[in-house]
Amino acid sequence: MTPTTSSDSRHRWFILALIGLAQLMVVLDATIVNIALPSAQNDLGFSNDSRQWIVTAYALSFGSLLLLGGRIGDLVGRKRVFVIGLTGFAVASALGGLAESFGVLVVARALQGGFAALLAPAALSLLTTTFTIPAERNKAFGVFGIIAGSGAAVGLILGGALTEYLNWRWCMYVNLILAVPAAIAALRLLGAEQAPAVRPRIDIPGAITASAGLFALVYGFSNAETQGWGAPVTIVALAASAVLLAAFIAIERRVEHPLLPLRVVADRGRGGAYLAVAIVGAGMFGVFLFLTYYMQQTLGFAPLKTGLAFLPMMAVLMPTAAIGQTRLVPRFGVRRLVTLGMVFGAVAMLILTGVTVDSDYVTYVLPGLMVMGLGLGLVMAPAMSSATLGVDRRDAGVASAMVNTGQQIGGSIGTALLSTLAASAAQNYGAAHRPAADLAAQAAVHGYTTAFMWSAGIFAIGAVVSWLLLPSGAPELEPDAPAELAFAH
Repeated sequence: MTPTTSSDSRHRWFILALIGLAQLMVVLDATIVNIALPSAQNDLGFSNDSRQWIVTAYALSFGSLLLLGGRIGDLVGRKRVFVIGLTGFAVASALGGLAESFGVLVVARALQGGFAALLAPAALSLLTTTFTIPAERNKAFGVFGIIAGSGAAVGLILGGALTEYLNWRWCMYVNLILAVPAAIAALRLLGAEQAPAVRPRIDIPGAITASAGLFALVYGFSNAETQGWGAPVTIVALAASAVLLAAFIAIERRVEHPLLPLRVVADRGRGGAYLAVAIVGAGMFGVFLFLTYYMQQTLGFAPLKTGLAFLPMMAVLMPTAAIGQTRLVPRFGVRRLVTLGMVFGAVAMLILTGVTVDSDYVTYVLPGLMVMGLGLGLVMAPAMSSATLGVDRRDAGVASAMVNTGQQIGGSIGTALLSTLAASAAQNYGAAHRPAADLAAQAAVHGYTTAFMWSAGIFAIGAVVSWLLLPSGAPELEPDAPAELAFAH
């Protein structure tokens, strides 16, 4: 066995920095545009009803194409797909920054999502195949978990700063500053991968049914947020999603080279990890979405101040993720840590249910954010590591895609469900308390706290699921497993 040299180790950490930068770009782009939306709307003149499509276009293409993107990386080569994803993401971002109409901006966001569907699974699969030595793998996934858990908050901070001091277009242009150097570094650091002797064909029926089914699922929940659960389009989309995804599973059981080999998700530990990531995605949007509204509309925070208000959560999340993955997972195992993290998430949401129109940030919001930082720090890195642990190298891309798919689908479902519940609660409160001073503000806050209560329930369900499905012991890896180096010497 060839010993790992210090030069090899340094190269791997450079690769981690590269992968982390790419993942940060993908995650923060889901939220960086949110704060810039009012400025973009004033500039381009689109309606309130159209506004949601700036966000939804990204989520639709990203969520529906992830499985296909992950399998393309397995078949074509992760380095090639990683560089293509970075380059395409940069071009799409430039198009969005230059947009002079609503339609061009929506197309640019959809293209961003499509290239992110190539980039995100390639990044995580490169991490999985580069770091196989247990101690290094734990450190690497600790860093990756920090980025995955805090990227949305970074997007809010960066979006607020760019919008306030430059203009909304820089929320697009900033990706060029990240993507172009990353693509150049990837060409230098990542070595050529050995092509398979026989390259299997892409599972076209599986790709069509999976992409269409996921698209219909995300679209259905997004439409429910604005048009209601009883709208014909919502019902048709969700029904079509169920049929298409059932057909996808039937196809995958029969084809010779499936898009998603069912062995990847059949493993109990990996399946539990995918569910944990999806549940966290659904629950955490209660923090980012409704707290953003609360701080801006109720507390009167400016965009940048709103973003900075999330910093304490990140300050807790980062060391928690690092210590949890490197020291606590080997000692206590994934199940205990992820379950405890879910419990912290539920407690954080219960704390936030106490906010009122007259609350102040330090007393009522800050404690909830700090506890949420603990929760996300304990969940994200162990769950992501467990979701890709033990997969065959040939399945690393699609296994990684499942992690991102879970996060995207969970986030879409959570956003639609919580938004609907919040709107209904606010409407009922307003009807029951007429006439009253500052009724609109009171009703809005009641809607937010209702969403926080339901988010607490989502995290509680996550705790039960994690305890029942995740492995109880420490992850099993060979102590002297050599890293499958993904860089050039």
